[in-house]
Amino acid sequence: MTRRNQTAISQFLLLGLPIPPEYQHLFYALFLAMYLTTVLGNLTIIILILLDSHLHTPMYLFLSNLSFADLCFSSVTMPKFLQNMQSQVPSIPYAGCLAQIYFFLYFGDLGNFLLVAMAYDRYVAICFPLHYMSIMSPKLCVSLVVLSWVLTTFHAMLHTLLMARLSFCAENVIPHFFCDISALLKLSCSDTHVNELVIFVMGGIILVIPFVLIIVSYVRIVSSILKVPSARGIRKAFSTCGSHLSVVSLFYGTVIGLYLCPSANNSTVKETVMSLMYTMVTPMLNPFIYSLRNKDIKDALEKIMCKKQIPSFL
Repeated sequence: MTRRNQTAISQFLLLGLPIPPEYQHLFYALFLAMYLTTVLGNLTIIILILLDSHLHTPMYLFLSNLSFADLCFSSVTMPKFLQNMQSQVPSIPYAGCLAQIYFFLYFGDLGNFLLVAMAYDRYVAICFPLHYMSIMSPKLCVSLVVLSWVLTTFHAMLHTLLMARLSFCAENVIPHFFCDISALLKLSCSDTHVNELVIFVMGGIILVIPFVLIIVSYVRIVSSILKVPSARGIRKAFSTCGSHLSVVSLFYGTVIGLYLCPSANNSTVKETVMSLMYTMVTPMLNPFIYSLRNKDIKDALEKIMCKKQIPSFL
């Protein structure tokens, strides 16, 4: 009987955000606009890089993959969240919940690894400019991208399989807007010590080590720039580093705070708001911070727009 009760749950109820009913339509419009901006911004970057041969460089190879990862990462949670905001019963099937966990981890990890590759690319470009083409060879760049895609598969599958082995009893209400691992662990009536240990250990490997590598790369970049007596070069490099590090800090700060630090003192509302930062805000800002402010991207956009306008004048 106990086993039957444990496996009876076929769906979970997602409580979403604690938004007063009178503001539901306002926040729905806001989140929909944010999601559409994320999709449009990242798709624009991907298309521009594909169409403009001048952007077929290591930096933009990583950037196109990052834009794709951000687009998919946001799409894992946002469409379902928006649908539930308009639904009387904001539910998600058990299988759909596991799928959401897998793809959430997959594309989140992919963006994480690509940020490291981009930091290494900038490190080589600034600290070893004369050897850049030989170090960042096409073979190395493709290998880094493929490695990122492969590593994320194993990590996402590990957590998904560990979650699938857990049993859930009567409680099926998730106080979140998506199937968050930590929220599901609190609902399980099984022993979750293995899951928590794997989250902590793998989190240290997947999150902390890449974060440290990025910081080390930019510390070396800054120290190298300061040795060059060029005010213009210093301003340009610090601008690039500042933009990159601002998003890196936003993403890693919230994720590490949520999954690697004790959450006993964190309220559910606080955890949900922190999750909003890296699931909605960061993927939306990345195209503007990394790309749309970039001169090469602007030039590529102008070329394409001009080509479309020329036939209309003939």
